[in-house]
Amino acid sequence: MIDYAPHPRLPKNLFGGQASPLPRGERDGVRGRRKGGFKMSIQKKYYLWMLMIFTCLIIALGCSSPPKTLDRSVSGPQLIVNPETIRLAVSKLKVTDIVFEGSGFKPGDSIFITMTGPKETKVIMAEAPIKPDGTFKAKVADLTKFMEIMRADIKFNEKFQSVVVITQPPIPEGVYKAIVTSMLSTLTAETKFEVKGPTVIDRLKDWIGKLTGKIEHKKAK
Repeated sequence: MIDYAPHPRLPKNLFGGQASPLPRGERDGVRGRRKGGFKMSIQKKYYLWMLMIFTCLIIALGCSSPPKTLDRSVSGPQLIVNPETIRLAVSKLKVTDIVFEGSGFKPGDSIFITMTGPKETKVIMAEAPIKPDGTFKAKVADLTKFMEIMRADIKFNEKFQSVVVITQPPIPEGVYKAIVTSMLSTLTAETKFEVKGPTVIDRLKDWIGKLTGKIEHKKAK
């Protein structure tokens, strides 16, 4: 049987147990290495979470559908939109270019695009002139995205930076119908346009925007 009796030359600690055989400096070094290892484990977990989030973003971007293009074989009026789906988040809409394109219209004319959908919602999205080849491209303005889609107000702070003021809910989620109408003719076309709620990352970005003063939430009077 192995004898675990205290070494006769080692002093006892305050609790009656045998003191560590390591000198005080070496014992402090061991404690420091333990603390350092604990900090490194936290850093590894942080980097692991960041890697997971980055991977999810790459997967989400990779799964997005390619942009639609006009079908040149169609002679009549047609309408497409890119992207076909938007998210109801200020941060997301700010960096999303909503572009309508069409062909088959009369040169010299002009068009406007409206969007109709759930709960009898109607939004005027954009307008544009018709090019000589019968096509057009209409980009939705930032004011339209914030004031018509998000139903928000815009103000300027002391640095003359725009601030989005949320006073009411945005337009309802769902599938909308985008309709292009000619000003001087009866030509028209339509396409599907989907409106979805914000993702977790969108909510986080809007929360950061609120903290930095770029987004404000106020109750409507």
